[in-house]
This record gives sequence, structure tokens and C-alpha cells, in this order.
Amino acid sequence: MNSTTNIATAGNVATDIEATTSADIAIRPFRIDIPQADLDDLRERLARTRWPDELSGVGWSYGVPVTYARELAAYWRSGFDWRAQEAALNRFDQFTTEIDGQNIHFLHVRSPEPGALPLLLTHGWPGSIAEFMKVIGPLTDPRAHGGDPADAFHVVAPSIPGFGFSGPTTEPGWNLHRVARAWAELMRRLGYERYGAQGGDSGAVISPEVGRIDPEHVVGVHVNGALGFPTGDPAEFDGLSAAELKRLGQYQDQDRSGYAVIQATRPQTLAFGLTDSPAAQLAWIAEKFKEWTDPAHELPEHAVDRDQLLTDVSIYWLTRTAASSARLYKESAQAWGSAVTASTVPHGVAVFPGDAGVRRIAEREHKVVHWSEFDRGGHFPAMEVPELLVDDVRAFFRLVR
Repeated sequence: MNSTTNIATAGNVATDIEATTSADIAIRPFRIDIPQADLDDLRERLARTRWPDELSGVGWSYGVPVTYARELAAYWRSGFDWRAQEAALNRFDQFTTEIDGQNIHFLHVRSPEPGALPLLLTHGWPGSIAEFMKVIGPLTDPRAHGGDPADAFHVVAPSIPGFGFSGPTTEPGWNLHRVARAWAELMRRLGYERYGAQGGDSGAVISPEVGRIDPEHVVGVHVNGALGFPTGDPAEFDGLSAAELKRLGQYQDQDRSGYAVIQATRPQTLAFGLTDSPAAQLAWIAEKFKEWTDPAHELPEHAVDRDQLLTDVSIYWLTRTAASSARLYKESAQAWGSAVTASTVPHGVAVFPGDAGVRRIAEREHKVVHWSEFDRGGHFPAMEVPELLVDDVRAFFRLVR
């Protein structure tokens, strides 16, 4: 193991998975166990933060206000309990395996229902496996959460290579397509002959790609957000509603896309600040939660649980994966908006406020059999409105089980 992955150690996690005899494809139990020295260092760095100046009266239009960042950092330093969140994550069975030369960390939570469908969940940036803490229970054990046991899933939720406990990557080339190939191999290695895929953000690109790579085994793909990209052909916009045109307008919004341009061009330069200053890492992620969560809410923690948000930020900080997670943008930038092979796998889409999903765009390259639009929630529905996301995932997969 490299120095980053050493911060978490294998533990005695109960599982029905048998490790293979070949060391390079072995599946090993894993528990998160951050050294206390790293937590002490985080608090000390936060206490020594050198705060920038700011203009008065500009709100969030120039970025994260200093007053807000200071308050959130103070809570991260003195009020947030990483050990409680670590214990909550460790209640889910976790494993690591090596695929294509890369360490892969994943949650694997099997349902008590014998007929459960395996479901591959993929996060994006600035997400992590912490996004799924509120949905894993209802997905794996609907009977215990007031649902129909026929809707049960075995959940496999990997950390994207370069992110969190799958990081860092150690060579170029880990783009979205390569991640999808690794996911198909992971599901094969776990022995799943039929499975579904679900994802948001980068996961909404990776999950359909898994369906293209492994159509013989993927029964359906569900995404939240957008599915496909506009080509720029004016005819593509004819007849769209005002709401749909507004959604597509996000692709031309340079003000919202600055972070992506930086990560797709100079991720290493950016990473010096994010890796050295927890306040910088906090602000870099908190801004996206402010911008992408339900627009009806004024602050990120009004849309998502503050401790869950800080758990996500802490994973980036404690695993030192600011650089390697940003590299996913650099590796994948050439493929943004390019045409892909039309998929014959059934797809479902859930569009939440602020998402860019338009059905006509999605249907150009995907077999869309389920489409939902919601008036609350946002880019992180598993954290914001977990009940809506779970219900929509269940509804879609009833069509393809």
C-alpha cells in the first residue's frame, strides 16, 4: 500500500465473499481508521488559517464569503465528530481489490432479501461514498424501511479511482471510460451475472458507459441529473419548453464552469492549495454544494446535513486526494460532449432542480423508458431528498428486474 491508503486498515468485516487465490485479484476486507495524528493536524491547520480579504456586499458572487467559511471551518474544527462519522461508515461492509493496476475501495452491502438485484452506485466530484449513507438502508432492506421487499438491492458503491480510499491514481489515463471498464470487472469479480447501475454527476456518465461496456449483464441504468450532452445544432433546441431551454443554458454558463476548466487543465497547480490548507479544500467543495443544491435553500447546510457534508470534505482532506480526484477532469476533458454509441440498455432519469436533463437530448443516444422531474432537491439527491431518489430508483428498476 502507498502512504495514502495506509491511513485505513483492513478489519474483520463479515462477508460471504470468498477471497480469490490470486493475490492481484483478491478482495480484502477494509475498515476506515484514520490516525489520530491526522485529525490533530487538521484541527491545528484550521486554527492557523490565514483568511483572505473580501469585498463587502457581493454575497456569493465572487465565491465563498469569508464569514461563512470561517463559521463552517470553526464547526469542522471544534464541533464535527469525525470518529462518529467514521463509525457510521464502518457499519457498511467495505473491501478493496486491485483492478487494472489500481487500488479500488468499495462498499458492498448485501440485502437480507434473497431475490435482491445487485445495484452499482457511482458518485461524482465533489462527492464520495459518504453521499450514499442515507440511501443504502432503504435500498438494501426496504422491508425495514416501510417498502416492498421485492424492491431490494445488493448495493456495491465504489470510490472512483483517485477519490478517497481508492486514491490516489499513480498513472495517467484514468478517464471515465476506464473507470466504467473497472466497474464491469468489479461486478464480474463479485460474481454478479445481472445487475443495475445508478449514478449522478460523473456517475451519470460512468453508469451509462458501464451499460455500453457490459450490456449482457446490465439490466438497466438509472441516473440523476443529465443524460447526454447537446451537440450545439440549433435544430436540437426547436420546440423545447422554456424550462428545458433554461436547463440547457447551463452548458454555456462560464460563471458556473470555472472550477471544471481549472481541474481539466491545471489540476496539479490547484492541488497545492487544496492539499496544504483544509480551509481551501473546504471552500472549494462547499461552493459546489451552495451552487448545486436545491436553489430554494439559502445555504448548503439548509439542503444537506452539515455533518454529512463535512464527512465528504474530510474524506478528500484525510486521503489527500485533491489532486488525483481533479485529474479525472483532465483525463476525461477530450471526451466531453463527444458522440457515443447508442445504448440499447433501458435507462431511467430523475431530474431535480438545477439539473440539466432534457429528455430529447437523453433519447438521442439512450433507450429512455422512465423519466421523472421533481420540484425539490438538487444535484445531491441522495443527501438532500433520499426518499425521492430511492422511490425513483425502485420505480425504474421494477420495469427491468
